Amino acid sequence: MDSEVIIIGAGLSGLCAAKLLKEAEVSVIVLEALDRVGGRTLTKRVMILHAVCKVFEKCFGIIVIGVQDTTLEKYKDPKTDYADLGASFAGPTQDHLFRLTKQLGIKNYEVNQTGDSLFYKNGTRISHKPGEFPAQRNPFIIMDINNIWQLIDKMGKEIPAISPWDAPHANEWDTLNIKDFLQRYCWTKTAIEFFSELISLFITSSPYEVSLLSFLWYVKQCGGLKRMMYTKNGAQERKFHGGTQQISEKIADIIGDSQVIKSSPVVAINQESKAFVTVKTLNGKEYKTNFVILACSPTLQQKIHYLPQLPPIRNQLIQRMPIGSIMKIILYYQTAFWKEKGFCGSAMIFGDDHPMFLTFEDTKPNGNHPAISGYITAEKCRKMERMSMNERKNAIIQSLEKVMDSPEALKPFHYEEKIWMNEQYISGCCFAMLPLGFITMYGRFLRTPIDRLYFAGTETAVKWPGYMNGAIEAGERAAREVLHKIGKITHDQIWIDEPKFPDITSNIFVDTFGEKYLPSVTSFIKLTTLTCILGMSILVFLKYHK
Repeated sequence: MDSEVIIIGAGLSGLCAAKLLKEAEVSVIVLEALDRVGGRTLTKRVMILHAVCKVFEKCFGIIVIGVQDTTLEKYKDPKTDYADLGASFAGPTQDHLFRLTKQLGIKNYEVNQTGDSLFYKNGTRISHKPGEFPAQRNPFIIMDINNIWQLIDKMGKEIPAISPWDAPHANEWDTLNIKDFLQRYCWTKTAIEFFSELISLFITSSPYEVSLLSFLWYVKQCGGLKRMMYTKNGAQERKFHGGTQQISEKIADIIGDSQVIKSSPVVAINQESKAFVTVKTLNGKEYKTNFVILACSPTLQQKIHYLPQLPPIRNQLIQRMPIGSIMKIILYYQTAFWKEKGFCGSAMIFGDDHPMFLTFEDTKPNGNHPAISGYITAEKCRKMERMSMNERKNAIIQSLEKVMDSPEALKPFHYEEKIWMNEQYISGCCFAMLPLGFITMYGRFLRTPIDRLYFAGTETAVKWPGYMNGAIEAGERAAREVLHKIGKITHDQIWIDEPKFPDITSNIFVDTFGEKYLPSVTSFIKLTTLTCILGMSILVFLKYHK
């Protein structure tokens, strides 16, 4: 037996599963298809000396003294320091993530929110304080957006965390896509455009592609729309010094280089023997184990040949979970010109001629390497992926020049982009697209083990699915399922509530009086009509009863 457990995928989920098993004195091997660890986290940096020292250590057993993480600062990329091209943000209630990074000695910092955020639509630029919705002259737009916002959070409260298919309206909501939902309940074009862009950012798919039930569940499990959207007290509040890929790298170091085997795509899993499971990689190597944890996204599990074949319902399930479409952009400037204009770097941008919907300042916490980062998602991503890099860059900076009202936006000295659809063994980011009928028909089988095969990955998470926190939660849960199977823990210990992380303040979002009691457009029209009818009735009564 090569190890008691083999984990397929050295992203955050697979490595967290391996870490927990190793701590329980269970032997593990992690097989990774890529030549790196980290999965959907990717930090670009220049560490040539570190790479050379690693070669010396691995090939010749020579350890170069003094080349530690703390001395590598001067070997990082002089243009960017480092560039997080995958998942990078973290915020309150992501307790698994903050607990893990504290264990690993990785520090975080708050994203800049000094200055005004921008709302840009049809050539109109509205400045507003971060965390506040931009002022709108049309009261119907205000009522419309507030109503849908409140409605999404209200509907989500009906949905059970672990079993969304048991929600009272599950069948109804799972046969309705988000686009149809918005068209049914929105009165204004602006509200439809706002939520279409926002939802495309959250799920990296277009609203017509995704089930309403799956979206409502997703939002609820991330703490609501405000928690997902806001920077302060929200999902974009913090980032990590040195980037996020180091989380996986540090865990891989704990597990050991010999146990984390990269460039090893798994092509077959054979459970026909009662004595062991055989896992085969593309290079022909075979590994024998007692249990397997699949920690890659469900859609990538189609690349593996299974003996005996997967149950029909699982075969169907993994065909129906494509990963969303996203590219991440970072533009580096000589100066933070947006600060000179009183902006914080955050902007919501509307219009088909604007590639990015949302931007953030991505300057390093010491003020060096001024940068703006943003995302291109869903259909815009698929269209722009077919352009050349220069064409994409030009479209982006021309958009920013209009949004920021500054020609300096046209003059980045360095440009970084990551098109996640280009990764053969990842296929996209950040979360799987769940189509109509998926949750009610297939959802209950997403985490169900198949003989000695168990499932991790952020798509199987309950808290913050699609985020780094979800990847950690899912990996540790899958590891505990295996620990229960081999008799090391009880069944009640598989699902564990993560304690609130004490070092990060997490405030409950409280609706303002206006948000809570502002009527919807429908209610306003009904109330106005009723008032008019009542008023006319009184006038008629008074006229004929003088």
